[in-house]
Amino acid sequence: MSLIPVTILTGFLGSGKTTLLKRILTEAHGQKIAVIENEFGEENIDNDILVSDTQEQIIQMSNGCVCCTIREDLRTTLTDLAAKKRAGEVSFERVVIETTGLADPGPVAQTFFMDDDIADQYLLDAIVTLVDAKHADSQLDTRQEVRRQIGFADQIFISKTDLVPADQVDALSHRIKHMNPRAPQKRVHFGEVSISEVFDLRGFNLNAKLEIDPDFLKDDDHAHHHHEHGPDCGHDHGDHEHGEHCDHPHHHRHDDDVKSFVFKSNRPFNPTKLEDFLGSVVQIYGPRMLRYKGVLNVMGMDRKVVFQGVHQMMGSDLGPKWAPGETKISKMVFIGLDLPQDLLRAGLEGCLV
Repeated sequence: MSLIPVTILTGFLGSGKTTLLKRILTEAHGQKIAVIENEFGEENIDNDILVSDTQEQIIQMSNGCVCCTIREDLRTTLTDLAAKKRAGEVSFERVVIETTGLADPGPVAQTFFMDDDIADQYLLDAIVTLVDAKHADSQLDTRQEVRRQIGFADQIFISKTDLVPADQVDALSHRIKHMNPRAPQKRVHFGEVSISEVFDLRGFNLNAKLEIDPDFLKDDDHAHHHHEHGPDCGHDHGDHEHGEHCDHPHHHRHDDDVKSFVFKSNRPFNPTKLEDFLGSVVQIYGPRMLRYKGVLNVMGMDRKVVFQGVHQMMGSDLGPKWAPGETKISKMVFIGLDLPQDLLRAGLEGCLV
């Protein structure tokens, strides 16, 4: 049986997860989706869509979707669902897990790598995070869960943009990009999102063959390029992280503990040194490393090496060959809580040939 893809839907209370879920559960998209919901107070969708006093754990929706609430732990619910699917009792093609707005998505994601039974049946596809444009700045200042939800994201949807001025949304978008440059952002209105922007994003490939995001090695407008500060950069460098752009006034007010750090080099890596260094970094800083990813130029290899990880779990694989004439550049991004950028940069430099 092929692995069942799983999407984790996260975002703080009131960010629009329920609105998005309603669209997924009621739209005529032809897909059979099982939704697992963490029951938590006002956020559960049973009140609006389902019969709230039902004793059934699994409810079949009219468009073929399945909805169930977690009454035990996530692992038990996933195991039960897979067993019912094999027995032909329920039919679904993929799973969406809605976390409570107060949840750190890390432990949910780790379930799919730390538990062999789950890893044998399910494939974690992506973490999708909703951000409330009206309240996000204050939430980011005060709630670490919100910063972690953004740090883990593979796709970010910014909701309620109609309630705030455009420049405020732009500033929020830049702040989020500073925290997580690898996740595409989209501004959404009342959960109006194409299914293709939620499913099959292939954000997590730790237990499958790693695939290269073709855009990963390209520079984009927001990438935090490593550059030397010149005298005409135009601002005080007191709170400026190495590798940031100098052209934006907004994010210097914030000192988010979730930050991204990008490392690039045209020199190849020594594979033994790199493996030893990354292994030791993950041992020490793993709990603070939310997501990390890279496409590497490794000495003696004519193919790209692709790696990514979450917390202490890291996977790597050989990607496609470097094309004739292609510049062999390594690019790595690390997203985490107060990671020691100078130590990481020096250590990675020391692994280059």
